[in-house]
Amino acid sequence: MIWKCSQYNFDAKMPIIMGILNLTPDSFSDGGAYASTEDAIAHALAMVDEGALIIDVGGESTRPGAEPVTEAEEKERVLEVVRSLAEKGICVSIDTRHAAVAQAAVEAGASIINDVTGFRDQAMVEVAANCDAGLVVMHMGGSDPRTMQDAPHYDDVVAEVRDFLKGQAEALMAHGIDRTRICLDPGPGFGKTTKQTIELMRNFHELNRLGFPTMVAVSRKSYIGDAYHIEDPKERDAASAAEALMACELGASVIRTHNVALTAEALKENLRPYALIGMGCNVALVADEGEEREGKIAMLNKAIGDMCMLPDTQIIDISSYYESEPAYFEDQDLFVNAVVLMRTGLPPQELLGYLQAIENSLGRVRTQKNGPRTCDLDILDYQGYVSDLEVLTLPHPLLLERDFVVKPLLELLPKHELANGEAVTEEQVRYGKAWKC
Repeated sequence: MIWKCSQYNFDAKMPIIMGILNLTPDSFSDGGAYASTEDAIAHALAMVDEGALIIDVGGESTRPGAEPVTEAEEKERVLEVVRSLAEKGICVSIDTRHAAVAQAAVEAGASIINDVTGFRDQAMVEVAANCDAGLVVMHMGGSDPRTMQDAPHYDDVVAEVRDFLKGQAEALMAHGIDRTRICLDPGPGFGKTTKQTIELMRNFHELNRLGFPTMVAVSRKSYIGDAYHIEDPKERDAASAAEALMACELGASVIRTHNVALTAEALKENLRPYALIGMGCNVALVADEGEEREGKIAMLNKAIGDMCMLPDTQIIDISSYYESEPAYFEDQDLFVNAVVLMRTGLPPQELLGYLQAIENSLGRVRTQKNGPRTCDLDILDYQGYVSDLEVLTLPHPLLLERDFVVKPLLELLPKHELANGEAVTEEQVRYGKAWKC
């Protein structure tokens, strides 16, 4: 998935680091640290050297209770820095909720508009529609940063934030903005209690199902201070990097951070590749008459439980169950299928060995090609790995022609591209018509 930001195209399959450059006297962790243009530019260049591909420039603090500044003052703080960095070939993001500031920054060379109010202002939508900048659509509870923490309430914070972001993205596309320009940010700590923010961050994978790049912007946030018992924001960098890593394993594709070096190191040392596993069953070992489908689902549930026990592996998301017509060899019962998204430190062939052991433990018999089976576990795609070995071909060579694979995969990851660069679509589907159970 490519995030298009003016002349910059970022591949969202690997996390993109955005360094924070606050040009404000009252930001919660680094206010006043870069008072001169020269200091600000020097810090931005240092972050680029450490691994930042984007510099996010902000001229107004949006911490709870912060006093707003005039648009003229905000422009005075940011425009010279934006222009200087853009002239140096750096992708610059403007962090603003004011349309006039965003417009001026884009004219000065900014390639991204990062709006904490989520493009609710029609004037900001017009700025976006009349340029080619990338857009960060953020969720903020309430309508004003000064009061957003006054008793925030949600019936279901994950669903409500997801649905807001989906609605805002669709509204932008309705104004002619290409979806490839849009990135979504759930807004941790913006109009959310610590508990609500943690619930949101632990379910970050729900945003993947919307099919857009996503941003994790947790750096030095108050919820990290509460959760890890770290009072000083400047001491929260290690915990922030750990939270960002967790979000990336759940699918985040852009990290907004104060400490670029520490974040880059955490990703390099600890980020595991993703793998997509296809599952199928049409022989239920235990099922009463009329409950065969439930028995097949139970077999897949047992396999999922076994996969939870794999070393250095975490299941991130599981599709719905789909019933499907048999493919290739048609004289057999209907199948039940699903796709599992996992992060794993196991290399592909070792992972395959573990999956085959699970199949065998569930009574898999390999007597007839494409024939009945108690459990079938296939590696469909493994991040960054392409192979044509006899023992394991990746991406799976028949993936795109199988409806019972394509439908559940796209439920988890719309717009997914395989490790070989091929897009997953329903255009090549020929076999195994599938429908949700």
